[in-house]
Amino acid sequence: MESKLVIYNTLTRQMERFEPLHAPHVGMYVCGPTVYGDPHLGHARPAITFDLLFRYLKHLGYKVRYVRNITDVGHLEHDADEGEDKIVKKARLEQLEPMEIAQYYTNRYHYYMDQLNVLRPSIEPHATGHIIEQQQLVQQIMDNGLAYESNGSVYFDIVAYNKWVASTGSQYRYGILSGRSLENIKDESRELAGVGEKRNPADFALWKKAQPEHIMRWPSPWSDGFPGWHCECTAMGRKYLGDEFDIHGGGMDLVFPHHECEIAQAQASMGHPAVKYWMHNNMLTINGKKMGKSYNNFITLEQFFTGKHELLEKAYSPMTIRFFILSAHYRGTVDFSNEALVAAERGLEKLMNAIGDLERINASQACDAETERIVKSLRQKCYDAMNDDLATPQVISHLFEACTVVNKLVDHKATICADCLKELSETMHLFAEDILGLSVQRSSSNAQREAAFGKVVDMVLELRAKAKADKDWATSDKIRDELAAAGFEVKDTKDGVTWKLNR
Repeated sequence: MESKLVIYNTLTRQMERFEPLHAPHVGMYVCGPTVYGDPHLGHARPAITFDLLFRYLKHLGYKVRYVRNITDVGHLEHDADEGEDKIVKKARLEQLEPMEIAQYYTNRYHYYMDQLNVLRPSIEPHATGHIIEQQQLVQQIMDNGLAYESNGSVYFDIVAYNKWVASTGSQYRYGILSGRSLENIKDESRELAGVGEKRNPADFALWKKAQPEHIMRWPSPWSDGFPGWHCECTAMGRKYLGDEFDIHGGGMDLVFPHHECEIAQAQASMGHPAVKYWMHNNMLTINGKKMGKSYNNFITLEQFFTGKHELLEKAYSPMTIRFFILSAHYRGTVDFSNEALVAAERGLEKLMNAIGDLERINASQACDAETERIVKSLRQKCYDAMNDDLATPQVISHLFEACTVVNKLVDHKATICADCLKELSETMHLFAEDILGLSVQRSSSNAQREAAFGKVVDMVLELRAKAKADKDWATSDKIRDELAAAGFEVKDTKDGVTWKLNR
């Protein structure tokens, strides 16, 4: 299978043609949430980004195994090697068991991802369910002389690792993904607590000895404790995707230290890298500022969907949020504001209205030249955009061009043959719904009601046409005015009457 898909590899800092290790099979691992709070926009963007990739790879004919983890232990505060476990802290504050917290927020995460029409992954492993695999990973690294025990904790020896990498001629030194030097990393790490039991301040924890008050703990050869945050993804990725797999994804904030540490762990345990392509979505801001509770601009998905936040003028639907995220390239920054979301809402409505209007168009004997040109090039233009590192803004732009064609056809300002109408409908549904994942979120009963509703409007307009033919202008005008008052826009054209509901 020859791939035309080109993606940006963070590791090599260049665009590369996507060529799976074992086509048609594709292994993809994406870092999932740490489940100690309600999902927010920061969770939505990587979920939607890699849902898009998952959908597109499957559409291209690949057999994709998509693994997205749940972090329910080991993620300490400030992403450091000291401090309290985020889930344990939440459990203490709410006087619940840590697993109650993890389960509750995992359920919440699933609910809101479903609202965003994010497909479930093939496998969703939990860190707490893979303690043995993480311990085996730690032991392999120790056996290779690249980690050490200190006071019951085990740390990755970055200096020893970089020396070993240099001796083997490998390019996978610690810092290769983020572009940082070891000296810079040491300087950044000197202020962290717990440096005293490390050989070097930049060394990171593979296993942490649990303090007496720490609730979540497991026996190990080194101490009763818990795995370091970085271990879980390396261990679970290897378990479910093999020693080498195609894609590892996540947010840009995970490049360092999380993904940097993953690369080192894989190399140190197996002697070779695990991942071929590293992909990262960029960050989110709100009104130009980083999202955070300290900025009072932290907005959960629930608040977006209900409008219950002081920064929001109204509620926004899940599909509006999805459409807005896809309106920007996944490697570009996205700034959320009410104005931007209103614009996204209008754009989504324009697209969905056009897709709905396709059912009202009657084919002609032939197309006009402009319609034929746009329709026959639409599918390839959308494929070209998707193959260019998932350029969704360009896909949406091409679909908007198709919307213009649909509007002209509805207004009888253009003509289309049966074959081109079929092609237009199939292409718009394919890219808008199947690949971009934009759902109209209508039940079958709602669709039936809307179809019946349209027939009633058409019948009323037939009565108006009869009144006009009988020169009963008063009745004709009354029907038009009553429809306008109800929100319908009725247009008389030389080819007949058209209508639409202004929502």
